[in-house]
Amino acid sequence: MSDALVLGKGLGRDFRRGVAALRDVHCRVVSGARIAMVGPSGSGKTTLLHILGGLDKPTAGTVEWPGLGPFDELRPRWIGIVFQSPSLFPALTVVQNVGLPLVLAGHPASAEPAAKALLASFGLDELGDKLPEELSGGQSQRVAMARALVMKPKLVLADEPTGQLDSITAQFFFDTVLERLEGTGTALVVATHDEAVAARMATRWTMDHGRLVSEWPRQDAA
Repeated sequence: MSDALVLGKGLGRDFRRGVAALRDVHCRVVSGARIAMVGPSGSGKTTLLHILGGLDKPTAGTVEWPGLGPFDELRPRWIGIVFQSPSLFPALTVVQNVGLPLVLAGHPASAEPAAKALLASFGLDELGDKLPEELSGGQSQRVAMARALVMKPKLVLADEPTGQLDSITAQFFFDTVLERLEGTGTALVVATHDEAVAARMATRWTMDHGRLVSEWPRQDAA
């Protein structure tokens, strides 16, 4: 499985009071993949994203990152994550939020120019000096995506990135994301209820009650 960036085998995740968020999930993400994870709210999409990103640990099964390297180097270097809930640091400006991964990785000099370039590509260059509290929910989501991309990661995991955008803005936003990733080999996994987004992804994972019940087109996860 040398082509796999992430490989999950028999993944399970139980929480308190016997709640099973994931049950026996087998999956893999390869370089350049475009995966839409769909399913009803509470079906396990966010939990699976967090486990694939190394933010949570499964209570059953194993997750490995054969194409990304050691666990302690996954973030922010190789994995960019966009959360559904607000995740920008309130005391930092938009530019500082976007450039933060580069600062944490020891590249402070390149943080501001890289952040400004990404914000411009998303049509957000006028927001650079604003604080998160001054942004709309949709603006915050787009800024969070810019932050996830600033390190040029090998894997981007996004949880409902267009959930607070109108259809026209969502289309422009997603066009920009796909354009920036074109030819880079970066894999993109998006948990979404937006059929317009899901329809543009080459692979679809359907989650239901914590199980990955179907995958189209079918991939060999052995």
